[in-house]
Amino acid sequence: MDITPLHDWNLPLTEAATLQTMLAKRLHVDRPLKKCKLIAGADCSYNKFSTTMYAAVVVLRLSDLSIVETQGAVGEAMFPYVPGFLSFREIPILMQAFAKLAHRPDAVMLDGQGIAHPRRMGIAAHVGLWLNIPSFGCGKSKLCGTFDEPGLEAGDRSPLIDKGQTVGAVLRTKKRTKPVFISPGHLIDLESAVRLTLQCSGGYRIPEPTRQAHLHVNVLRVNAGKTR
Repeated sequence: MDITPLHDWNLPLTEAATLQTMLAKRLHVDRPLKKCKLIAGADCSYNKFSTTMYAAVVVLRLSDLSIVETQGAVGEAMFPYVPGFLSFREIPILMQAFAKLAHRPDAVMLDGQGIAHPRRMGIAAHVGLWLNIPSFGCGKSKLCGTFDEPGLEAGDRSPLIDKGQTVGAVLRTKKRTKPVFISPGHLIDLESAVRLTLQCSGGYRIPEPTRQAHLHVNVLRVNAGKTR
């Protein structure tokens, strides 16, 4: 994949926050995604107290959730771990993995937030702007907002509200398991993000794109440790 750089990553925290607020104005989260044949999942991993980051991107065929392609990358984090600024720490490594893809996905799912973020610029929104591909977040926990607990059946959902705005959905992907937090990132609306999440359910709480990316990145991290 060809990726056009959007901005520098090595910024002071105050400038990073200003950039997030500015970039959020460029997001489009009201567009239904009508066609999707290939969906990618992306995830990062690292060892505690280490600055070495491992990234993985897995492309799946939406019709049967079969894996089409996997790519990984290893690099050094140049930004500290600060809640709300995950994208500045992880996206530079993720872009290295995306750049290796031979298949361009129609949508990207990330383990994190889209606009369900204090400045409406979670990692899924930020990745969407960098790739110019429909993107959304499927987080295991919320970063901001309030919600009512959804019903206990798979597919039950409730709105995630922050400052009077619906920024996502709290979605039960599996009966009687903890819900996940879905939020649009860029070039996709909430309904499409929820629909894709349910379509990607492989019987686990975590949908297949991000579940497979998580599995792949951990293998990459463990194997890298064995070669040292």
